[in-house]
Amino acid sequence: MVRVISSKTAFRGPVFSVMTDEVEEPGNVRARRDVIRHSGSIVVLPLDDSGRTPLVLLERQYRYAAGQRMWELPAGRVDPGEDHLAAAKRELIEETGYTASRWQKALFFYVSPGFLDESMTVYLASGLKKGVAQPEEDERIAVRFFPLRQAVRMATSGKIIDAKTIASLFWLEKKIRKN
Repeated sequence: MVRVISSKTAFRGPVFSVMTDEVEEPGNVRARRDVIRHSGSIVVLPLDDSGRTPLVLLERQYRYAAGQRMWELPAGRVDPGEDHLAAAKRELIEETGYTASRWQKALFFYVSPGFLDESMTVYLASGLKKGVAQPEEDERIAVRFFPLRQAVRMATSGKIIDAKTIASLFWLEKKIRKN
């Protein structure tokens, strides 16, 4: 059991806050922990499995923190109190214009648990139907379908360097190989 001795907000922004906590952790470890608090995110793994070759919908957008355009899966923050599946459906249509008729929870993981409490829930979305994207004002997103094998090669060769996308692609490849 962890005992919080003291806690103060070092920073509060619209997406996350930073807490400075003095804690006593299991094993009688007393430490200062600076933790970024985040409401959590969802990731959508859009799959077109209607043909012979499974196709994955990726998006490319500029990521300021990484300083480059990146291929990645649609994803976004879960608003406080929002249902994760509802958030996944919202992000898919906002960022890509697609909707899906079938949804399956695929993965759950922590992004970087050494200093960040953000978790990600990945949903496999299939039965895709094209619509009109509704990106946020600051989003410039291009979308493209890739054969799953090509997307996995992109991940293993360093063309995809986004962790949530890499983990999700490897999960999907293993799931399809089993079937």
